[in-house]
Amino acid sequence: MKSHQSTQTMKPATAAKKLGVYLEATPAEFREGVVSRAELNQLQADPPEWLRELRRNGPHPRQVVAARLGVSASGLARAGITEALTTEQIDALRDERPEWLEREQALQADVRKEQERVKQLHAEKAAKAAKAGSDAGRENAGR
Repeated sequence: MKSHQSTQTMKPATAAKKLGVYLEATPAEFREGVVSRAELNQLQADPPEWLRELRRNGPHPRQVVAARLGVSASGLARAGITEALTTEQIDALRDERPEWLEREQALQADVRKEQERVKQLHAEKAAKAAKAGSDAGRENAGR
């Protein structure tokens, strides 16, 4: 018996997030329909002009804005930036270097350092545990 595989679809908001674009700026036919996995793959592999334009000039969703500015999405919220920004607006903020941006970039750098420290600590503990397990295995084999 042949199994029937249904087509996997997603809401436009999910597809927009996966494509890294601001949903409200996409064409109406994209926003009003559903997107299949195959359509998403096609959009990623061979983006139409509207998608290339959105990725290039925006407006960009908050996560993309945050990444381009080197801050967190929470940092944007603390600065009062709640709207999507264009590439031009992002570049202007980078050039202006407002105090909030400097502060949030420093905070983000500290967060990354801490994440790296914790990752290193976990790696060291795992290595010690593996060595201890290896040593215990040798002791038991000698009995």
